[in-house]
Amino acid sequence: MSSARIEVVVPVLEGCPLFEFAVPCGIFGQDRRDLSPRWYELTVCHTGTQSQHLPGGLALRAEQGVEAIGNADLVVIPACVMPSYQAPAELLDALRAAHARGARVAALCSGAFVLAEAGLLDDRTATTHWMYADELRRRHPRVRVDEHPLYIDEGDVLTSAGTAASIDLCLHIVRGDFGAAAAADVSRRMVIAPHREGGQAQYIPPHPGRADPGALAPVLDWARARLDRPLTIAELAVRAGMSNRTFGRRFAEQIGTTPLKWLNGQRLARARELLETTDLTIDVVAERSGLGTASGLRQYFQRELATTPAAYRRTFRRQAR
Repeated sequence: MSSARIEVVVPVLEGCPLFEFAVPCGIFGQDRRDLSPRWYELTVCHTGTQSQHLPGGLALRAEQGVEAIGNADLVVIPACVMPSYQAPAELLDALRAAHARGARVAALCSGAFVLAEAGLLDDRTATTHWMYADELRRRHPRVRVDEHPLYIDEGDVLTSAGTAASIDLCLHIVRGDFGAAAAADVSRRMVIAPHREGGQAQYIPPHPGRADPGALAPVLDWARARLDRPLTIAELAVRAGMSNRTFGRRFAEQIGTTPLKWLNGQRLARARELLETTDLTIDVVAERSGLGTASGLRQYFQRELATTPAAYRRTFRRQAR
């Protein structure tokens, strides 16, 4: 594997929200070569004049222009001001050229509109903030818009849902580049969860009578502490004080996925962490993560990650602490 660092470029969009701009700068711009010598090298570039205006009367000066995108391995487009933002032609051309030569391009929240304007989301599935999903469909009918996931990874093109989902996507990129343990280290330093299950459904304003979105939190914490046990949906429903049917419906409304998919996602995350940070055998990893036997773990890894536990460990192994 090359020792060259991964070059990340974040363009400054005129008027872009501070949060979505700060997220990739915080995750990719901090020097974390203690996690990997290949850790990201961040460049911020302007998309017009060197000094560009952000909310609150702030102005950000970037020394380089969109020509910096020509050296990028990954370009991350922050959110843009909706519905008025018009991406400069130079930025769109640079994005097309970067993607054509093999760079990854990612958009955070409404930044999906910039990728769509560049034609990079045509005939692809993409997400954005749930508030802007219909507008994205209207403006760009060739884009398959799905407002439900927190993020969508199509390999060379990635999109995230609104605001805090920017963190989910950026950590997902870290996880793919350097492994689950590195992403967990970054999340701990940021004091956030390393991986959120579910989608935007849990954040869309509730219908009258819907239960408190935080009502399931104690059940989820209880389940996470017992992933090595053969948990059943009925057991979780009893813990929540609901019938199976009501529990399944509330879970889908509040978490954005099914209880079984959530459980399997948590177990896969546990297995990945154990493979990266311990010398436990594949059998023990399978047992402690609740994924059954070594054979079952191999089948699950092949289906979900297109690799084997042993190959995953060789790729992302870190010295056990």
